[in-house]
Amino acid sequence: MATRRRGHGEGSIYRRKDGRWVGVLHVGYGGGRRERKSFYGRTRPEVAAQLTAAIRSQQQGRRPPPEREKVKDFLRHWLNDIARRSVRGTTFVGYERMIRLHIDPMIGDIRLARLGADDLDKLYAGLLGKGLAPKTVSLVHALLHCALSDAERRGAVGVNVATHVDPPRVVRREIRTLSADEAVRLIESSRDDRFHALYVLALTCGLRQAELLGLRWQDVNLEDAVLAVRQQVYRLGGEWIYSEPKTAKGRRTVSLSQMAVTALREHRRCQLEERLKAGATWEDNDLIFPNHLGRPVEKQNLMRRSFRPLLKCAGLPQMRFHDLRHCAATLLLAEGVHPKVVQERLGHSTIAVTMDVYSHVMPTLQREAAERLDQLLRAPVR
Repeated sequence: MATRRRGHGEGSIYRRKDGRWVGVLHVGYGGGRRERKSFYGRTRPEVAAQLTAAIRSQQQGRRPPPEREKVKDFLRHWLNDIARRSVRGTTFVGYERMIRLHIDPMIGDIRLARLGADDLDKLYAGLLGKGLAPKTVSLVHALLHCALSDAERRGAVGVNVATHVDPPRVVRREIRTLSADEAVRLIESSRDDRFHALYVLALTCGLRQAELLGLRWQDVNLEDAVLAVRQQVYRLGGEWIYSEPKTAKGRRTVSLSQMAVTALREHRRCQLEERLKAGATWEDNDLIFPNHLGRPVEKQNLMRRSFRPLLKCAGLPQMRFHDLRHCAATLLLAEGVHPKVVQERLGHSTIAVTMDVYSHVMPTLQREAAERLDQLLRAPVR
């Protein structure tokens, strides 16, 4: 027989023979019978917290969800009716894929009311055992934490059990950047490439690939040497999507170097020749870096036909296009540009993000600062 325990104001709590703790809350009457809602956990305090939250929700007039609702049904409702309104299209597609491939097969049939921290522990261990990267499993955890937080706010669960589980530790991938000499080699190797100006902007402005490919001539003022990042372009489900940067900091104005201005002027001249050659087949989207017909460039085509061959030609190791953004930031910081300025050029949400991502550059800057102080404060020789 299970050992029963009761705490003041917590409802009924008892321990089952299998070691799990169970809390029971009476939520009313239906069909002449008393209805109950059960909560499960590995420890008594965990269950007590769920009961306390459920009692609070009940006092606020929020009724717990159906006892038999499964995790997969809840997540499908959350994804389509709640998350869809607040996340970008690419994020929505990523969420749907994670739920379908990684979450539903392992915990989808568990009743939401019975989902416990141990179920999430088993989920993460199982995904890691299948060979998923810790970063991917951490994203699964973040999704569940977000969904269950929303469920807790709405009174669908007593407590967000994801807060009691630690996601896998993610080892940050070492950022691959180019030295100043390597960056010059890449720029020189690209002079005969139709995307030469794109690489100049990537290395001097630090724009993201989608921002570069979405850049329009109306966003650039070559006389004042500035450009405004107002949109990005990406493909979603076979359709091109034009959208604003997802944060206010992402919508920014960036000063252009003289090298960038010169490259853009030459690029515009070459593009006018392309338009004349294409004739009526040219699709005018005002894009600075379209394909030969004026349409957005496929990222895979840019990588395969231009970027990777250029790296090989310049004798540089293969890298991601996004690493050019890291290179721009690292070169600026190494030259003593204030991190706040770097943050604004890159469009990071806060300076803390910039400092965290590029912390590997900071030790060198710290040494240089100490040496400068030595020179400044050194007592004159008598």
